[in-house]
Amino acid sequence: MDYLHQASLGISFLGVLVIIFGVLGGLGRFLVSEVSAARGANVEGQRRNLRQMLGYYLLLGLEFLIAADIIDTLMKPSTQELLILGAIVAIRTVISYSLNSELTHESHQTKKAALP
Repeated sequence: MDYLHQASLGISFLGVLVIIFGVLGGLGRFLVSEVSAARGANVEGQRRNLRQMLGYYLLLGLEFLIAADIIDTLMKPSTQELLILGAIVAIRTVISYSLNSELTHESHQTKKAALP
């Protein structure tokens, strides 16, 4: 069972790395877009792309973290642990759903704005 714990830690670490990678990439894009905005450029499209990219990495990282929680709970399936897992999965699912619907909405608006 120790290998499951190690796998869970590795998957959690991977999820956190994905989120950190997305945030750092987003920070870089944010700085570039703000410098462009300060120079008078229209950066609305860049900002939409930044939100979509950051949302993508957040969703992906959350999926890894949910998988790690599930593996962790499989090792010690007490009633209390299952309730905690259920609450964590429910909260992360709501966050994932909200982010996904917002990204879908942004994507549709981007496509509408691109049409002549």
